[in-house]
Amino acid sequence: MSKVNVRYIVSDVDKAIPFYIDMLGFKLDMHPAPGFASLSRGDLQLLLNRPGAGGAGQAMPDSQLPAPGGWNRIQIEVADLEATVEKLKRTGARFRNEIVTGNGGKQILIEDPSGNPIELFQPF
Repeated sequence: MSKVNVRYIVSDVDKAIPFYIDMLGFKLDMHPAPGFASLSRGDLQLLLNRPGAGGAGQAMPDSQLPAPGGWNRIQIEVADLEATVEKLKRTGARFRNEIVTGNGGKQILIEDPSGNPIELFQPF
């Protein structure tokens, strides 16, 4: 399996696109409607939907709408976590935490404009 698709629910697709492109290095592949966009970074295809848009944004049988946020996340590996975080902080990026060190490396959670977490990770 060479390509991985991940879908994120975002409040505003048009606001999310520049965040992923300018701050995290994604490329816009498709933006056919205000409620949907497809972006890529390497083998990762990121599908953005706003609640109510397209099939993925539709309400569940109990009327609950998909919503952004939560704790599931994509992980982006970086070579120098401290430098990356400092650069992103200068642009006004929002982080959920400070850099933490675990068994395999260091990480931090940045939030997209809708509050979805993205893990920036520097392996040891």
